[in-house]
Amino acid sequence: MKTGIILGSPTIAGQIATARRAEAAGFESVWTTEFFNAHGLVRLAAVATATERVKLGTAIAYAFMRTPMLAASAAMDIDEISGGRMILGLGSGTERMNKDWYAMPFDDPPAPRIKDAIGLIRAAIAAQKGGGLKYDGPYYQVKIPAYGRPRAARRSIPVCLAAVNKGMIRAAAATADGLIGHPVFTRKYITEVVLPELQGSRCELLPYVITAVADSTEQARNEARGQIAFYYTTRLYHSILRPHGWEASGEVIASAFRKGDYAAMTEAVTDEMVDEIAIAGTPDEVKDQLKAWEGLADHVLLYTPSIGLKGERVQENLDAIVDTFAA
Repeated sequence: MKTGIILGSPTIAGQIATARRAEAAGFESVWTTEFFNAHGLVRLAAVATATERVKLGTAIAYAFMRTPMLAASAAMDIDEISGGRMILGLGSGTERMNKDWYAMPFDDPPAPRIKDAIGLIRAAIAAQKGGGLKYDGPYYQVKIPAYGRPRAARRSIPVCLAAVNKGMIRAAAATADGLIGHPVFTRKYITEVVLPELQGSRCELLPYVITAVADSTEQARNEARGQIAFYYTTRLYHSILRPHGWEASGEVIASAFRKGDYAAMTEAVTDEMVDEIAIAGTPDEVKDQLKAWEGLADHVLLYTPSIGLKGERVQENLDAIVDTFAA
């Protein structure tokens, strides 16, 4: 099973340092994230200049907050900078993210539009030899007679899609090279919901796995618990709870969040939830725990908790992840 790491360092310098450490430790891949105050593709370009071998991905870059043409050109730029190591990971974001954070419209459901966006991205990358680009999709239409990209590193670039519910999972199966699994995916949800939809497709599963490593098992589990609680404040993700019958825990978390009660949010995350979603404990414990993901995915993305943690602890955990899972 290949291991990647999400570059969750609080600073860009820290992300670059973690990427270098991960590359030296034999990790398969490193991934930047994107938020309203952080541009995932810019950060990945910086990481590209500082590394030589490790694969580079965005997990994820927002698809609808930029045009597919800008996503394609950024992917080709980073692929050229890195000598062909780029993986473009995209996600729709939630309706609130699109509208409130970026003042962009949001199509509900997002799956039809994301499929068209990926279609245009692939067309733009494929047309790199020149001869122009013409794309006529249901959401995007482009006509550039002079289009070409003579300096492209590769003829194609892998495209992955983040997905939670069945519509987006099916979109990933139809259009993407990989499905980036949400940090609160459970193994049961993967087995019963995700993998059946991917069967027969070329789309591989790349799940986030919340990972907390500490000298104290209790500390590590509580850090993972806080991260899980953060995500379940969003009801969109409560579908993951249904196969387990954990909807009540999700409602408690969402209600506590509305009241600003962080302690109650965290307490609502049961030990069983931590065991199904995360790996958390001492270095020896997490090594054994990761084995539970074998057979579900060929490539896992280890992800440090950050909610409620100081930046120093986040970086310490990232260093511990690299040291613990060095090849």
